[in-house]
Amino acid sequence: MSVDAAKLNWMTTRLDAALGWARKFSIFQYPFVTACCGMEYMATATSHYDMDRFGAGFPRFSPRQADVLFVVGTISHKLAPMLRRVYDQMTEPKWVVAFGVCTCTGGFYDNYATVQGIDTVMPVDVYIPGCPPRPENVLDGLIKLQEKIAQGELAR
Repeated sequence: MSVDAAKLNWMTTRLDAALGWARKFSIFQYPFVTACCGMEYMATATSHYDMDRFGAGFPRFSPRQADVLFVVGTISHKLAPMLRRVYDQMTEPKWVVAFGVCTCTGGFYDNYATVQGIDTVMPVDVYIPGCPPRPENVLDGLIKLQEKIAQGELAR
């Protein structure tokens, strides 16, 4: 009895699409907050902007329970190994959001102590620039992250 490989390929493709759809509406985030952007991060979580409608309402307090790492604020070279350790503790699939211009590029801290973008420490999936980014920009970045999650391995 031979198995038609085309039918199996169709089945795995449809299963990946269903998993991507389910994952994009259940974002378990872990906020790594170090600086002033944390205030705007908290503002985005209020009922006025309602991050919960995107499935990202309740932050997790352990990286082992999270699949999205929100890096919020300035990262120093001394803090970078700890951030990488948090990233390594997360299970696959995992995504990273750089929140704020200091996280994305180092911002106006162009000195020896500050990491000039966390993409030198770990892969970043979505950049949300701004000093601090407005909640509307954060929600736009969250929608872009949802699209990337829905695509699954195709987006990586």
